[in-house]
Amino acid sequence: MARIFPASQLIINADGSVFHLHIRPEHLADKIILVGDQDRVNIVASFFDEGSIECDIQSREFHTITGRYQGKRITCISTGIGTDNCDIVMNEIDALANIDFATRTELPFHRQLEIIRIGTTGGMQEDIPLGTFLVSEKSIGFDGVLAFYEGRDAISDLGFEKALVEYIGYPEKAAVPYVVAADKELVDRIAADDMMRGCTIAANGFYGPQGRVLRVGLAVPDINEKISAFRYQGQRITNYEMEGSCIAGLALHMGHKAMTVCCVIAQRKAEAANTDYKPRVKELIHTVLNRF
Repeated sequence: MARIFPASQLIINADGSVFHLHIRPEHLADKIILVGDQDRVNIVASFFDEGSIECDIQSREFHTITGRYQGKRITCISTGIGTDNCDIVMNEIDALANIDFATRTELPFHRQLEIIRIGTTGGMQEDIPLGTFLVSEKSIGFDGVLAFYEGRDAISDLGFEKALVEYIGYPEKAAVPYVVAADKELVDRIAADDMMRGCTIAANGFYGPQGRVLRVGLAVPDINEKISAFRYQGQRITNYEMEGSCIAGLALHMGHKAMTVCCVIAQRKAEAANTDYKPRVKELIHTVLNRF
């Protein structure tokens, strides 16, 4: 007997759209670009083929445009900031792809999505200059979202996690970090031979969780120094951002292909930042669209 997803589990709006995103199944392409900033959706869409826009829908911080780039059908969605929002987006796009909204039952075939997050990031190593395009081969979740789903350990690099927690003296009462890999084929396609690759922390905040200090001190005052110095089987931590771990982890659970690529706009070691980063991000978007 087919499993039925009740209204309390999958909320469908009166117009047949999914609760938060407010888009319907027919609006969703197989290729999806996720961005944090609502305005960045318009930048992505500015590259779409003339007259190809199928939908342009705004709901809260979630802005969705579906269109075509050089004939390729692509959906761009803004997630807002943080893995909590990405938990919403990932579950709702998976539902749009793999649940029949009319019967509330799982479709008999699995529809695999390709998902690329394009964002901004802070570099954690001296050899990562401002403006670098950096692909996350692995995402390190400080957010704890994946622990609420079954099979968390099965898709995580437990050795990396254990070594990291022990090395930096991770706060005892904080969620244990999880480490998940991006889709290798997607990484190789987008990064090609001209983008840097690394391991990226997805922090659950911009200030304390990323080692920034204003008026309240840190539980681990030298956490960024330890993170920069950490090595595991030849891997190092290259950068901070705030969404990639949830996207990578849930994609693995759901059978989708996902990765994150960011433009470095802050250099934490040099204590430098570039606030005029939008032209470089636009260049990154164009590059991803050409390779997607």
